Amino acid sequence: MKKILFFSLIFVTFYAMTAYSGNNEAGEISKMKIRIKVGETVLTATMLNTETSRDFIALLPLTLRMKDYSGTEKISDLPQKLSTKNAPSGCDPLVGDITYYSPWGNLAIFYKDFGYSKGLVKLGSIDGGIEQLGSIKGDFEAVFESIE
Repeated sequence: MKKILFFSLIFVTFYAMTAYSGNNEAGEISKMKIRIKVGETVLTATMLNTETSRDFIALLPLTLRMKDYSGTEKISDLPQKLSTKNAPSGCDPLVGDITYYSPWGNLAIFYKDFGYSKGLVKLGSIDGGIEQLGSIKGDFEAVFESIE
């Protein structure tokens, strides 16, 4: 009986710890969802629970002027630099990744495959519909909002 109680207690503790991860001043988060509005198009994204991502989320709501860069990504300057504390030195982004390019201080959303880039920090990923963002020609406004 003691073994069953002991393992039950361990299971409940483990479950509680995994459901309750990430401590910051804005509240407890394990995954943060954001909404990206471009005209009538609405996309959602799942953000990572990192210091750099939390810095970006703290800026929301945010309207950014996006432009195409090299036929691979949509980019925009951010109003301020984000923390890169504990961030990797770079990353190899996948299609749909939302990233922060620390040397320039800008946001980049990849709609085509790209290679490893030093200074690139992954913030999260578009949940679906990245082809809609990639097909937009010319500059456009995008509204980034947290989903409560």
